[in-house]
Amino acid sequence: MAVVLTRNSYGKSRVRLTKVTHQADFHELIEWNVAIQLEGDFIPAYTVGDNRKVIATDTMKNTVYILARDHSPSNPESFAVLLADHFLNRYPQVSVADIHIEVQGWERISVAGQPHPHAFVGQGPEQRVARAKISRTKRTLIGGIETLYILKTTDSAFRDFHRDEFRTLPDCDDRIFATEMNAEWTYTSTSVDANTHHERIRRTLLETFAGHQSLGVQHTLNAMGTATLEACEAIDEITLTMPNRHRIPFNLTPFGRDNPNQIFIATDEPHGLITGTLRRKP
Repeated sequence: MAVVLTRNSYGKSRVRLTKVTHQADFHELIEWNVAIQLEGDFIPAYTVGDNRKVIATDTMKNTVYILARDHSPSNPESFAVLLADHFLNRYPQVSVADIHIEVQGWERISVAGQPHPHAFVGQGPEQRVARAKISRTKRTLIGGIETLYILKTTDSAFRDFHRDEFRTLPDCDDRIFATEMNAEWTYTSTSVDANTHHERIRRTLLETFAGHQSLGVQHTLNAMGTATLEACEAIDEITLTMPNRHRIPFNLTPFGRDNPNQIFIATDEPHGLITGTLRRKP
């Protein structure tokens, strides 16, 4: 029986980078979790154990720290591009470099109303993410947000959905809308002001969620994606994933009390999972 290796990649994951930049009056801090995957002329390593073209994953780890020392990355997107270009330019056996970065967010602690110059408090669980997938013929830069908790207590309904003998859920005109949103967008270029665009996209998503008169998660997802593409010309596609984190009204009738949409049980499982990708028309 003939067997062929049809695809291969390898790399280093969870390379934890902390960089402190010492300015005259304050320190700047970044903490990133970097993952590297390379594709290329590595088949002999798989088929006959010939490692002469293999770049050790330990070398990849070292490269993250060296490039972080030699450069001043202002955002994870530009650092992902820098890393990807390094592997392609330095190693002719590499055909694709795929870099993924997760950001551990930190903000300055406020002391007496002023941001402290070198003390920080962690942000979370929301994470900013970035990915650069660069080959010798194609360059793709992706930004995103993971695990962003958003909730509104009204302006959300779900009714008139399909009826059959398996349906038990009643129509609802006023419910809590809670989700743990993931968003991923594709930039039109690998040379963008990613910090500015990330902030604009995040703000647009949140403002649209808050102001939308929702007739369902799908309805609001489409409104959020549309508003984002209209607000940011630097992206041409966005994917939103929005699990429906239910808040179920608690039945207080056995206790002689009504429940005028005030007391709820928060549930994580099972939950609805809604996703959609929007892109500009060609």
